[in-house]
Amino acid sequence: MFLEKIQNDLKQNQPLFIGEETAMRSAVLIPLVQVNDEWHVLFEVRSLTMRSQPGDISFPGGRIDPTDESPLHAAIRETHEELGVDPLSINVLGKLSIFIPTSSLVIYPFVATMGNYQTDDRNKQEVEEVFTIPVKWLLNHEPYVHMVPMQPMPLTDFPYDKIANGNQYQWRSRMIEEWFYEYEQYTIWGLTARILKHFIETIK
Repeated sequence: MFLEKIQNDLKQNQPLFIGEETAMRSAVLIPLVQVNDEWHVLFEVRSLTMRSQPGDISFPGGRIDPTDESPLHAAIRETHEELGVDPLSINVLGKLSIFIPTSSLVIYPFVATMGNYQTDDRNKQEVEEVFTIPVKWLLNHEPYVHMVPMQPMPLTDFPYDKIANGNQYQWRSRMIEEWFYEYEQYTIWGLTARILKHFIETIK
């Protein structure tokens, strides 16, 4: 009986990874727009007055609210709020692999076409400017990478007396990849570059 209950419990829907329920969950949209009959990817430059990452380049999107029906609903809602785009003009083509940069952050990326967008309709408190890059250029351009070492730094109240080797414990450092795309005066890096790179590799 006990083992049967465990089997039934394991058959239920499980979180994507341990900690998903408490992680900050965000959703982004990779918008495809036509410019002079050619498909482009649209990007935002975050407002210079934003407290978080001012001036960085990103896709439209943001945190998933408890009232959002799904990550996709959040991505469309955020795109509407940031760019002023009619949700009915957003045609979702599909989703990409979920991106888990850390155990406390998970990002759900979606790809969609976006019709009749006007840059003047953007929320100027959040979006400094909007620009596009031709998909053809992205398909033929190789980004470059820099490796960044990450070393755990426990706080002073960490209970070293509870673990083997105490304060001589050898914390394992790791390297993270930071990818960069250079297009005209714009530099795309960070989470946006990682998601963009995955998208381009997927459609190549």
